Amino acid sequence: MTTTVKGVEGIRGLAGQHLGYSEWHTVDQAQIDRFADATGDRQWIHVDPERAKDGPFGTTIAHGYLTLALAPVYLPEIFMAEDVTMGVNYGCNKVRFPAPVPVDSALRLGALVVEVTDVKGGVQVVLDITLECQGAAKPSCVAQVVYRFYA
Repeated sequence: MTTTVKGVEGIRGLAGQHLGYSEWHTVDQAQIDRFADATGDRQWIHVDPERAKDGPFGTTIAHGYLTLALAPVYLPEIFMAEDVTMGVNYGCNKVRFPAPVPVDSALRLGALVVEVTDVKGGVQVVLDITLECQGAAKPSCVAQVVYRFYA
């Protein structure tokens, strides 16, 4: 279910709220390979399925930064701000990758609005996000991300 708010005024009212979870999305080898091509990070644990069978994870795994990069892809499934001129990714306060994302895993995003503060022309939103693989004991990515939305 998507939380939809109107303008920066609506965003201000979200502080302290958990926004819910996205749908589950499969992270496949083709997506991992495209990320490797885009970044130049072609380490065998990501792109060589045969070698990865004998590696520490028994299969290829998604890059940590691919996992983090999926946050703004999945976020609109749980949060939408209408009547804003734009939203921008302002950065991260903290990022950790406690567990791998094995190829063909189902991944989802959960988000908590930590704080909303006024900035010139809009608001800054700090979210605690978690990206988790279905059935995994630990999350794959925990991060505090910062977005700005402008009126």
